[in-house]
Formats: sequence, C-alpha cells, structure tokens
Amino acid sequence: MTSLILGETQSVIEYFEILLPLAMILVCTKLFSVLGKKIGLPQVVGMLIAGILLGLIKLIPNQQIFTSSTLEGLSFLAKIGVILIMFSAGIETDLKQFKTCGFPSVIITLLGVIFPVGLGFIVAAACNTGFSGMTSDEAIQNLFYGTILAATSVSVTVAALKELGKLGTKVGTSIIAAAILDDIIGVILLSLFVSLKNGSGVGNIGVVIGKMVGFFAAAAVVGVALHFVMNFIEKKYPHTRRLPILGFAICFFFAYAAEKWFGVADITGAYIAGLVLATVREHDYIDRKVEVSSYMIFAPVFFANIGINADFSTLNGAMVGFGFAFIAAGLIGKVIGCGTGALICKYGIKDSLRVGVGMMVRAEVVLVCTQKGIDNGIVDPNIMPFVLLLIIISTLLTPLFLKLSYRKEMKAHGHILNDPLQPLLTTADGEPLSAEAAQSATRREWQVEPDSIDDSDID
Repeated sequence: MTSLILGETQSVIEYFEILLPLAMILVCTKLFSVLGKKIGLPQVVGMLIAGILLGLIKLIPNQQIFTSSTLEGLSFLAKIGVILIMFSAGIETDLKQFKTCGFPSVIITLLGVIFPVGLGFIVAAACNTGFSGMTSDEAIQNLFYGTILAATSVSVTVAALKELGKLGTKVGTSIIAAAILDDIIGVILLSLFVSLKNGSGVGNIGVVIGKMVGFFAAAAVVGVALHFVMNFIEKKYPHTRRLPILGFAICFFFAYAAEKWFGVADITGAYIAGLVLATVREHDYIDRKVEVSSYMIFAPVFFANIGINADFSTLNGAMVGFGFAFIAAGLIGKVIGCGTGALICKYGIKDSLRVGVGMMVRAEVVLVCTQKGIDNGIVDPNIMPFVLLLIIISTLLTPLFLKLSYRKEMKAHGHILNDPLQPLLTTADGEPLSAEAAQSATRREWQVEPDSIDDSDID
C-alpha cells in the first residue's frame, strides 16, 4: 500500500487519507467564494471562511478527517499553492504602466510603503515588546508586522473606478501603476526580513543584502535569456501547452534557486519568474493556464488551510487590542502615505484622498506575507483573524468612499452610479460620449467573447 513520509517527525500518511479533506475543501471553498463574490467580497475571503468552518471538525473527539498527518499533507499542497499565487501575480504585473504615470507612482508607492510599515512597527512595538531595550530579533519581528501592511490589492478599486468611468483618469492610472511597484517593494521587504530572521539578526545584514543583490542579478541575466527562448518557442510552436509547462518549470526553478542558493524567500523567486514571463508575447495564455491549475486545487487548499489551522483559543484582550490597532494602522497608513505622495506630486486634495483610499485595499498578497511570517516564526499566528478583518473592512470601505468622493461630479454630469453601462458611456474624464460613440461602446460591451478555455491547444 502506498504511503507518504512527511515532515521532520517522519509521520506516515496513506495517500488516500488526504482525499476526503481535499474533496471537502474544494467544494466548500468554491461555495463560499461564490457567496462572497455575490455580496461584494473577494473570493479569498470566502475560501478563508470555508477553512475556518471546516476547522471546527477538529473539535470533534476522535475525528479522523483533519488528523496531524492529513494537515501536514495539506500544508505541503498549500506551500505549492502560495508559490503559484505569487507566480501568477508576477505574470499579471504590467510594468508598462509606468510609462503613463512613472514618477508620481514612485513617490506615491514609497510613501505608501513607509507610512504603513512605520505605523505597523510602532503599533507592534508598543503592544508587544516595548521600545526600550528592543533586541534585534524583536525589531525584525515588529518590522515584519509593518511589512504585512505594505501589500496592496487594487482589483476592488479598479472595479469601482471602472463603474464610475474614472479608471482612465490620472487617479486611476496612478493607483494601478503605484500598486505594481508596491507589490515589488513588499515582496523584497518580506524576503529581507525573513532572511534576517533565518540569518540570526541584523549582524548579518550585509551578507543578507549581498545574497539578495546576487539573486536579482542572476535572475536578470537568466531572465533575459529565457525571454528570448520563450519567444522563439512561441513563434515556432504558437499557442501550445509546452509554453505553460515551461512556465511552471521556470517558476519552480526560480523558487528553488532563491530559497536554496541565495537564502531569499521562495515566493520571491516565483514572483520574479512571473515578472520574467510577463515580458513574453504569450504571457496572457501562460497566465490563464497557471490560474486554471492553481485555482482548481492548490490556491483553495492554501486559503482553506489558513482557516483550518486558525486557533482562536489563545486570543486575549491584549491581542484583540493589538489586532484592531494593527487594522487601523493598515488603513490609515495607506491613506496618509499615498495621499501625501499624491499631494507632493501636485494632485488636488480630493484626488490625493482618492489615491489614498484606492490604495488601502488588501487581498491575497497580505495573506501570503502573513502566512510566510507565521511559517518562519516571526509573527504571532493570532494575527491572522485580524488580517482577514482588514481585508473585509478595506474591501467594503474603498468602493463606498470612492463613490462618495465622486458623487457631486457624477450628479453634475447626470450619471447613474448603479448603471453597469455608465462607464462605457463616458470619456476617461467623465464627459458624456456622443450618441454614435455610446451606441458603439454598448455594442462592444455585449459582444460575445470566445470561451476562455481553449480546447484547441496542442502539445
């Protein structure tokens, strides 16, 4: 009978024991992600809630579903899932956005990282370790709490701005461009603090930074070569499955090389691999195949595994106070930091506030950063419920505040905010389209698109 040996404890698991938990996870995460989407929440929130509910099974005496062995097997799948999530995030990063809003997006991003990281550090230090006599390990821990807050996910913001017909404005392009750089900086900071933790403190900071620089230099050289190789294969064998298969191989190689040879987080390697493939002609096709593979099994297991392993029994008043202060730091830090950056770049007060509000949304990247900190023993696992609350609160507040900020302008132009075709009937600056242009835009909106699953792929 086939068995697997997992973990340092050499625990043995029969392969079929993981199949029932896996089936339950796939069904429940899909159900709750659909429900979450219907009420305006990111699908990852639904997956997390599904995981929390499934985790209640562990409270049943003598249950044989979520045993220590099966949980270890699920954790293994979850680690593959987080690598694929970051790989896909890298592929979807469009560096060309900087051509339209380069300098302002840099300023907005830098301040949008400094403020939440700084506030997160202050809150963590005040609530956990104190400022006097702080050791290097405690400083790394407190800074990592701030790093968690650096991540941004603007998919909700993009949807809200698109509904308002403001996605192509200066505010919209600035937010999208800043979010791209924001993710890159966040991933680098995550790798830095994880490496410092594993390298025994700030005394080795020179070695750690040297290894990171070495990794990025090596990745750049290999990446240029892979760019030409992938484009050559695409030209010779267009739209074939060998492209995403090679993409997976590149992802896993970069993740392995980053962790094993350079001491950089594996998810950083996966993200850089995605950035490399984002430059090839068939990047959309590769990304689609990666997302299908990831979100069929690995990503649901990752998000559900977070919920299943959540332990609320050790929560106390001090942790609850810290958790809510942490959420406030995450929201306020982005609004003040990004808003100040926009003001420095001579945006108006209203537009600066819109940029700040638009950048405060969090989603899957903040979960990846938090879980990485938990896995490396840097942050308290009890912070995870508050990270989930941060995602929910920012997701609900951002579109609401954006709509309120544009209400007077929309009324002045006679817009109906709830009309799904309204963004199509206006220019990027909110001016009404001509009758002929509006009719053409409406026809494009309802045109049937080809099925996203292309069964004509060949080997």
